[in-house]
Order: sequence, then structure tokens, then C-alpha cells
Amino acid sequence: MKAILVRATGGPEVLRLEDLPDPVPGPGEARVRVEAAGVNYIDVYHRTGQYPQPLPFVPGREGAGTVEVVGDGVTQVRPGDRVAWAFVAGSYAEKLIVPAAMLVRVPDGLATEQAAAAMLQGMTAHYLASSTFPLEPGQTCLVHAAAGGVGLLLVQLAKKRGARVIGTVSTEEKASRARAAGADEVLLYGREAFAPHVRRLTGGRGVEVVYDSVGRDTFEGSLDSLARRGMLVLFGQSSGAVAPLDPQVLNQRGSLFLTRPTLGHYIAQRDELEWRAGEVLGAVLDGTLRVTIAAEIPLADADEAHRRLESRTISGKLLLKVSPG
Repeated sequence: MKAILVRATGGPEVLRLEDLPDPVPGPGEARVRVEAAGVNYIDVYHRTGQYPQPLPFVPGREGAGTVEVVGDGVTQVRPGDRVAWAFVAGSYAEKLIVPAAMLVRVPDGLATEQAAAAMLQGMTAHYLASSTFPLEPGQTCLVHAAAGGVGLLLVQLAKKRGARVIGTVSTEEKASRARAAGADEVLLYGREAFAPHVRRLTGGRGVEVVYDSVGRDTFEGSLDSLARRGMLVLFGQSSGAVAPLDPQVLNQRGSLFLTRPTLGHYIAQRDELEWRAGEVLGAVLDGTLRVTIAAEIPLADADEAHRRLESRTISGKLLLKVSPG
């Protein structure tokens, strides 16, 4: 089979297409023919070594395809099932071994590419809005990178829960996309400090929660945008890691809460995975959650996909097209 292999950390050029043996599933595992793999910022962190991985490794944490073979004891899926997954390592490959308990069936009528695009970012948006800080009607949230892959989905889910959404983006084009997703107000954070505008838009009070995937460039402004006892949910760091923080700062700024969640801790149990994936894929299928696929790029050009992602000019989801269904 063909797969992208990283033998040394570094820039996009370290993503090399190589031949590897077809993997064999063990007990409780399934081998899936990957049809589309999602491209996410966590893949960049692995490639650069910011999140260290044992070398060599196949990157990618998300995708969709068809079950080819199952190992002993597998009851969740069977050969021929269309399935999707998230938070499973090695998805930049034509074939992948997945613990069967991490697979969910793709609903009839939903394109495999849509399922691949929705899993990691869709379930991320879902846990942020429904579990980390469960939004309620009348509350206001600030969503950074509101026209990004997670951002567009998070804006939609926040609106479905009745919240007012303030988004930040870097360009006017992205502002239009964030508004189309339902954002009530959109700020361009590249031009001037956003926190004063957030205060103005909330009558000086601030927002109940900030969902921040940008990190270093937005962190201080995010703290300044919070209402008393508000929560900063730092779930990414596309601009770089945040500097160490003295917890006393949270006290001084209004008894704030700070959390650094990850999707894996919100789908660790099978029932929770099925619930989140079912709600996300079901909403995509019935049209109440719109997934924007920015581009589908051949597996061999994974380096180009990473360059596009890191340029921060993409609005929506990048997919690697691996094999036909």
C-alpha cells in the first residue's frame, strides 16, 4: 500500500509517499480502505515535532472509507461497511488498522468525503459547545478563526444552542463566510485589538466564553474579552504555544477559568463517541450543519496540503483524496 511517512520532523517536505506492507488486523481491530483523510493542525504539530511522535510515523488522525477485513471478536462493524473515525493515528495511507470501537458507520445518503470532513472538526465543535462550556440561550461567545474548519462548524452549533456569536477572522472574505455561517458580529483581528470591540459589543461586560484555537497571538486579548467568571477554552495554537501563565492572573482578571481540552478525552467511551458522531453526521446529512470542503488534494501531495493549511488562507476543510470508493 501507499502511505505518507515522516522519517524526520520538519517542514512539509518531510511528508514522503512510500510503499509499506498491507497491515493485518488483530483481535478487536478492522482494516479499512481509506478513501479520504482529513488534514488538521494536529497533523502539523506532529510533523514539526511540536507534539513529539516516535519516528518514523504515518500522520493523520481522521478519515472515512470501507471496512475490508476484521479481526477476531469484532462486533461493531463488518466488511463492506462504510465507516469514519477520528483521533486514530496513521490516516494518511491507503489502508489503516483501526480499533473497531473507534469506528462509526457513515449514514446512508451521506458522502464519504463529507463524513471524513466532519468527524474530527465536527466532534471538536460539538464538545466545545455542548460539553466544555455548554452554551445556553442568551449567552455570548467569542469564536476565534471563525471561518476555519472548526470555526465554521462551531459558529453554527453555537447558534443552534441559542447563543450570540462574535467571530474573529483575518480577512474580509473570511468575514463574509463567518457571517454566512451565522455569526452575529465579525471582527478582523489582524487590523487592531479585538478585546475593546468585544467589550463594546457586550456593553462592557465581556463574553461568557472564548473558544480560542489560535493561541499565542490571541491569548491575552481572549482573557481581556471575558466577563467575570468567564471561561477561556484554549483548544489549539495555530500561531504558536502560549507562554507560561501565573494562575494569579486569572484571579486578577475576574476569577476566570482556563482549560486546555482535547477531543480524545471527549470520545474515550464508546457511547460518547457514538453520541457525538451521530449528532454531527446526522446534522450534516439533514442539512442543519454545513461542512465546507475547501479542497481535495491527492495523497501524494500531502506536503502541498500542509502548506495551504499553514498559510492560514484556507476557509473550510482540506481533504486528502486517498482511494476511490
